[in-house]
Amino acid sequence: MTTTHGTTTARFGGVGEVFRRNVASGEELGASFVVDVDGERVVDLWGGFRDPARTAAWEEDTVVNVWSITKTVTSLAALVLVDRGELDVYAPVARYWPEFAANGKRDVEVRHLLSHTSGVSGLEQPAVLEDLYDTRGAAARMAAQAPWWTPGTASGYHLLNYGHLIGELVHRVTGCSLKRFVAEEIAGPLGADFQVGLAEADAGRVADVVPPPPLPFDPAAAGTDSPAYRTLTGPSATAEAANTPAWRAADLGAANGHGNARSVARVLSVLARGGRADGLRLLGERTIDLVFDVQSDGADLVVGLPVRRGIGFALPKRETAPWIPDGRIAFWGGWGGSMIIADLDRRTTISYVMNRMAPGILGSDRSAAYVRAVYDGLS
Repeated sequence: MTTTHGTTTARFGGVGEVFRRNVASGEELGASFVVDVDGERVVDLWGGFRDPARTAAWEEDTVVNVWSITKTVTSLAALVLVDRGELDVYAPVARYWPEFAANGKRDVEVRHLLSHTSGVSGLEQPAVLEDLYDTRGAAARMAAQAPWWTPGTASGYHLLNYGHLIGELVHRVTGCSLKRFVAEEIAGPLGADFQVGLAEADAGRVADVVPPPPLPFDPAAAGTDSPAYRTLTGPSATAEAANTPAWRAADLGAANGHGNARSVARVLSVLARGGRADGLRLLGERTIDLVFDVQSDGADLVVGLPVRRGIGFALPKRETAPWIPDGRIAFWGGWGGSMIIADLDRRTTISYVMNRMAPGILGSDRSAAYVRAVYDGLS
C-alpha cells in the first residue's frame, strides 16, 4: 500500500492534495516536500517507496541524491566565506588559486565561477566520470585548461564541475574540502541532515534514483567543438552512476549532495530568512544582495535554456519557469525535477526531492504543480 506521511497547515492544504495524489497514482515513486515560512514548517510531507520494486518505504529520514540542488549549497558555502571577508566575488580566481591563471584565465573572477560564465564548464578530453572522483586532481586539470568561450560573456552550465571549481576555492581559503566545510560550517550548525556525498553509515536509508528518459536534445547537433558537446561529454555521466558506492563517496559539489526536502529547506532557509536561522547568522544583507547581481541573461550555451543568473543562483525568468513569480527569489533544480526556491520577499523556502526522475532539464510537471499550489496558499 502506498502511503504518505507528514503535515500541512490548512492554508497549504492544496499542496498536500497534489502530493498525496501523485504518490497514490504512482506518478511519484518516493518523494518529500517541505515549505518553510520564516522558520515555521507549514508543509512537511514524505511518502512512497525508496526502490522501484516498492519493497522499502520512503521514511521520514530517507535521503536521496539531489543532483544539482547540491550547487545551491555549494554556492552558499562560497557566500559564507564572502560574508566573512575571506573571499571577494569580484577578485580574480587566481588571487586564491594562482594556477587557474593559465591559458588565458588570469582575468576570470570568482563571480564567473559562481554564475557559470567562466568558460570552464568541464574537463578537456580524454575524460571519464572516474576522473571527477579525484576532486583536487580534476580541479588542477581544469585550472590548466583554456576557456571554451570568452569568460563573462555568457553562461554555460558547469554541469559536473561546479563543485570542483568552488570547492578548490574553499580549500585554498580554508584548508578544508568542500565536503568538510559544508558539514562543519553549514549543515552541522543548522542541524540539517545534508551531506556532500554520503557516509557509508547512511547507505541503509538512501533511496536509489530511477533514471529519466533520454535528454530531449542531441549535444552533438551543436558541433563537437561547442560548449554543449564538450561539457556533456567532459565527462559523460548516467543517472545510474548516482547509485554506486564510488559516486556516493566522492566530493562532488555540483551533483552528489544527499538529503531530503526537510534538510535542503533547512539549509536554504538561511537565504530566504535574511541570512539567519534560529539565531545562527551565516550571511549579511550586503552578501545576500550579491545573489541578485545579474551576471548573465540569455540562452545558456550548454543546456540551451534561457536562464537569468545572479551570483550563485538562478533568478526568476518566466520564459523558462513560468510557475516561479518575479521578485527577490533565488532558485535552482536538480536533474529529474527536484527544486529549491528561496523567496526572500515572502521569507519562504520551498524544497522538493524525489527518486523517480522526470524528463526535462529544469523542473518537471510535478515540481511545477507543487510550486503553483504553494503560491496559491501564499497569495
